[in-house]
Amino acid sequence: MRAVVSRVVRARVTVEGPDGDEVVGELDAPGLLVLLGVHRDDGPEAPETMARKLHELRLLRGERSDGEGRGDERSCAETGAGLLVVSQFTLYGDTRKGRRPSWSAAAPPAVARAAVAEVVVALRRRGAPVEEGKFGADMRVVSSNDGPFTVLVET
Repeated sequence: MRAVVSRVVRARVTVEGPDGDEVVGELDAPGLLVLLGVHRDDGPEAPETMARKLHELRLLRGERSDGEGRGDERSCAETGAGLLVVSQFTLYGDTRKGRRPSWSAAAPPAVARAAVAEVVVALRRRGAPVEEGKFGADMRVVSSNDGPFTVLVET
């Protein structure tokens, strides 16, 4: 699994509905926006491992800071901050050959859907407030990044 994780002050995911844009997931306070990709070779332990890493990753601002982003960063586990998890198969796009990405490393949709759902369940078991995107939908993701501070997390 691979996740692009951004520290945000707010984030929202919408999808087009019959009455216009519909909000399917939203953080209205500081937390983490997680774009999550599933690899075709991810094992059964990957969702739990990713959930642990995401929940315990110390990216959120603490009470002290030196003005350059260094200080006493905190995790979602410590602060109770929420996570907005959005499936993102394109994280496994391979652009080494040609002009079109290859998606062959990404897990098939049924496998990826189950793995993303397992990450969300594992985060909630840890007590994390979790919002989600809508798997397979054409989503609009809007975020107000804090920093910006974005890292790549892999299992």
